[in-house]
Amino acid sequence: MSRSLRKAELARAYVLHHRPYRDTSRIVELFSREHGRLTLFARGARGPKSRTASLLQPFVPLLVSWRGHGDAAQLTGAELVAGGSPGLPPAVLMSGFYLNELLLRLTTRDDAHPELFDAYDEALAALAAGTPPEAPLRTFEHRLLGGLGYGVDLEAEAETGRAIDPEGRYVYRAGLGIARAVADAPGSVAGRSLLHLAAGALAGPGELDDARRVLRAALDYCLEGRQLATRAVARAVAGKERIR
Repeated sequence: MSRSLRKAELARAYVLHHRPYRDTSRIVELFSREHGRLTLFARGARGPKSRTASLLQPFVPLLVSWRGHGDAAQLTGAELVAGGSPGLPPAVLMSGFYLNELLLRLTTRDDAHPELFDAYDEALAALAAGTPPEAPLRTFEHRLLGGLGYGVDLEAEAETGRAIDPEGRYVYRAGLGIARAVADAPGSVAGRSLLHLAAGALAGPGELDDARRVLRAALDYCLEGRQLATRAVARAVAGKERIR
C-alpha cells in the first residue's frame, strides 16, 4: 500500500531545531501553525550554493513548503515572512531556546495547535522588542499548558471550588490544582498573583516569582521527570538571563 502524500505550500512556521544530514543537507524540526510540529529533510541546505541556509535558523518567521510520503517529507521552499524579524538578540537567545525545548518536549508531531503557535509568535516578538523576558516566558508557559490540556484553574480552589481570594495564600498540588495554604507556608503564592497570571496581567517581581513557582511545578509534572537542557545551561550562567 502506498503511503499518503504530505504537502504544503507557504505554511507559516519556525525552525525549532536542526542537525546535519549527510554532506550538505539538514534534518529540520519545524513548528507550523496549521500542521503542528514536523520533521523535514532540507536537501542541500548546507551546500555552498544554498539559498535557505541563512533562513533555516531558529526564531526566524518563515513561509515553508514541503512534499513527500510518510515521515520522509522534503522541504521544497522557504522564505522570510514579509516584515518578519531576522531572529533574536544575543541577550535573550537562551529564553528562545527554552521556548523551543518546551515545544519539542511537550508537543506531538503532526498535531496542529494554531493558538499555541500564536502564543509562541507573540513571545518571540516581545523578546525581540526588548521586553524583559520574565513576563513573556510566564505568559507562554501558561498558554502552553492550557493549549495542551494541562491548564491550571487559577481562579478557583481545585477541591472546594471557592474563588481565589486576592489576599489569600495558595499552593499548587501536582495533578490536582490550586489549594489554600497556611499563611506564609513554604512555597505558597499570593492569590493576587494567581488572578493576575490568569488575566495575563503580571506586574512586579513578586508576582512574576509566584507565577514562576506555580508554572514550574505544573510543567515539571507534565515533563514526568525529564530534565530541560536549557535550565541546566541557565544555571551554569546564572545571573545573565533568568529563565527559571
